[in-house]
Amino acid sequence: MSDAAYVSTPRSARPEPLRLTTSDGVALDASLLRGRRPETATSAVVVANGFTGTRHSPATRMVASALLPVGDVLTFDFRGHHASGGVCTVGNAEIHDVTAAVDHLRARGYTSVATVGFSMGAAVVVRHAGIVGGVAAAVSVSGPSRWYYRGTRRMRLLHAGVEKPAGRWFLRTLRGVRVIDQHWEAMPLDPTEAASAIAPAPLLVVHGDADDYFPLEHPRRIHGAAHDPAQLWIEPGMGHAERAMTRQRAQRVAGWLVRNMPDAGSREEQRRPHWARKEG
Repeated sequence: MSDAAYVSTPRSARPEPLRLTTSDGVALDASLLRGRRPETATSAVVVANGFTGTRHSPATRMVASALLPVGDVLTFDFRGHHASGGVCTVGNAEIHDVTAAVDHLRARGYTSVATVGFSMGAAVVVRHAGIVGGVAAAVSVSGPSRWYYRGTRRMRLLHAGVEKPAGRWFLRTLRGVRVIDQHWEAMPLDPTEAASAIAPAPLLVVHGDADDYFPLEHPRRIHGAAHDPAQLWIEPGMGHAERAMTRQRAQRVAGWLVRNMPDAGSREEQRRPHWARKEG
């Protein structure tokens, strides 16, 4: 894997608070972080957290800031999470949440929108890019390749939390996450199946070799199912999802998006000669 180009991170104003509504009527708590020249921005990025994650966490705020060289950044809390309405379905109905975020940006005039997801959010981003489509690029970080994976201790604990009343009480009371108390009526398309339909939009799959939720078979399955242009980064020593992201890693993802999205990136980065950028 080649390092992506590093891009400078512009200073930003305070995020603009938003309240989005999905096509199935769920209200989502969200915010828009604006870059250096908000009046001229045509590109934007949607960041989708992992299960129990929030747009307010230090890790998510760091990632959003690092992605500003690509364009303005919309962060949100999935349904059932914190100040958003509804109940979490752990990757199924959440496709409507990402759709609402992307549609909101398009309605505001952004012509090039990418999605970046972590863990559960990665599964949703891949499914959205393959099923709904229309994004300029998609990035999956620490995502599962299939549903109901229980091959690690972490995932067995997560399933216990979701499937048992005591676990759902814990999530609701101590983590601010309300989880659906029934199984899916029909099995949705899994991320591996959806990945095959993402092209011609570019897909970047990022995964750590120290991930204790999903081993490396997962990113390799997603990448193997995707058609070009798709890239796989196996990150040495990286753990799981947002908390495993360093600013340097987030900046490398930003560099990849700048090179792979139409109209993305600062004028300064676009003016850099080809030889001054590292291809990733």
